[in-house]
Amino acid sequence: MNLVNRVAGLVFPSVSLREASRLLNQGREFDAFRLFARAAQAGVPDAELRLAQCYLTGSGVPRSRAEGLRWLKRSALHECVEAQVLLSVLYLEGQASEDNSDQALFVDDTAGEPDFILAERWSRMAAMGGCPNGQALLGYILTFGPEHVRNLDEAHSWYEKSAAKGCPQGHLGYALSLARRAGNHETPVDVAEHLRRAAEAGLSSAIYLLGLLTEQGAAGLERSEARAAELFQAAAENGHIAAQVRWGVSLLEGRGVARDIASAESWLRRAAYAGNAEAAALVGELYARSGPLPPNYAEAAIWFRRAAEAGHAKAARALGSLYLFGAGVAKDRDEAARWLRSAATAGDAIAQVDFANLVAQGAGEPEDKTNIARWFEAAAASGDLVAAFNLGVCLANGVGVEPDAPGAALWLRGAAEGVPQAQYFYGRMLAEGHGTAPDHDGARAWFTRAAEADLTDAQAALGEMMLNGRGGPQDTAGAVALFEKAAGKGHVGAMFALGAIFAGGHGWTRDLKTAQRWFHSAAERGHGHAQLMMGRYLIAGMAGDLNRDEGIFWLEQAAAQEIDGAKLDLNSAVASP
Repeated sequence: MNLVNRVAGLVFPSVSLREASRLLNQGREFDAFRLFARAAQAGVPDAELRLAQCYLTGSGVPRSRAEGLRWLKRSALHECVEAQVLLSVLYLEGQASEDNSDQALFVDDTAGEPDFILAERWSRMAAMGGCPNGQALLGYILTFGPEHVRNLDEAHSWYEKSAAKGCPQGHLGYALSLARRAGNHETPVDVAEHLRRAAEAGLSSAIYLLGLLTEQGAAGLERSEARAAELFQAAAENGHIAAQVRWGVSLLEGRGVARDIASAESWLRRAAYAGNAEAAALVGELYARSGPLPPNYAEAAIWFRRAAEAGHAKAARALGSLYLFGAGVAKDRDEAARWLRSAATAGDAIAQVDFANLVAQGAGEPEDKTNIARWFEAAAASGDLVAAFNLGVCLANGVGVEPDAPGAALWLRGAAEGVPQAQYFYGRMLAEGHGTAPDHDGARAWFTRAAEADLTDAQAALGEMMLNGRGGPQDTAGAVALFEKAAGKGHVGAMFALGAIFAGGHGWTRDLKTAQRWFHSAAERGHGHAQLMMGRYLIAGMAGDLNRDEGIFWLEQAAAQEIDGAKLDLNSAVASP
């Protein structure tokens, strides 16, 4: 600093402030701090603000939030609106306290609880002083603060004042306030216009919201997935987490942009690391399913867990399924029950079915049986068809309640109006006369509805009724088609039925090689009667494949399951040379 500036600074504090700003721009933080302090001690509000910022950021002086807050308050009390706004933000973020000791005032970076009362007080000072940023901030506090602070009408007024002065935050707040107020037909257009102005100023939240409106073609905007993708990308690159998710989904699905799975995974992973549960769930799905990325269930489990722990119901259900089947994690029915319970409690309908079935098999905590029945009963009484189905299953199997077949049939009948699993279960009750009078025609009708909904068990059950002419005319060709559908999805009973049909009977053309192929598929999956048939076929070479040792192996498997005739055939095969 030259001599003239030094002398002038002693006499005119404003000169010290100006010189300090110049030095700070040159990177001479220590020299700048001394001049800011000199002007601040002379009572210059802007200098007090700059000195506070030096203490808060550790610029030219050891960081001290206590000193920073003290000087910030002095500047704010001297009607520096910028200081008032900053002070309000600090209280809003829990970064300020009325205790001025260094010990109490955040010697580390931990934030405390927000103080909406003091935040509102300081922002109101700035707002009434005509500061557009203060007006927007006050609008925010009055909109999102606790109930005793909230005042949406006043918030709307402050947002409007701020927007009228061209404040980007004011435009954003005013757009959201207009959207909430649902005014006349001109309102949607106004919402889009204020969002556009905020977006042009670079506010990532406004860019993201404008992207949503553009994607939907709402608020008078032309619908364009390509333009929406551009907006999502711009907001994502500015660090907006929700936009990162939407941009990732756009890349994942090729929505308005070329499909790019690797980039999609990268953006979704970034949002997931920032705490977005939906992004974590999507990354988990990417690794769990077959597609452009090879399945990696261990990696999927990591991301599903991250999402599930944040309360994402679908991810909790997926994690439960991985534990149930031991995919990517150690097989653990208790862990499966834990996560399925979490998803089911959150309202995931598929998880409710899976959890109910798991509890019926004896998994879960002791109280689950009782709780699950009460839980389903309350939901079923309110008209929830999935809950009605689950309650029917509980009553049928005595899960948490005394077995009640007629009650189960009643609830399952109601649920069958909209739940394919209930259509199948109710069809079985009608077919067996369990809890209701036998009705083969009704059973076949309900199996047909469930089979058309692609329920594998129903396809197999309907195939059996068609094959034997129960509940309607016999239709072997239709039965074969249904069994093939079910067998293609792993239904072991359907595989055995196909083996029996192709072995001869029911007016079907005999084809022993095809019969053996289906018996073998079922036998490999543990079907005892199929194992018996495989033993007989291979020992006798019925389909042209003579293999005595393998035949004996299958007979041993069938005998271990105590299938009628298996031991006799086995003893005969062993005794024969």
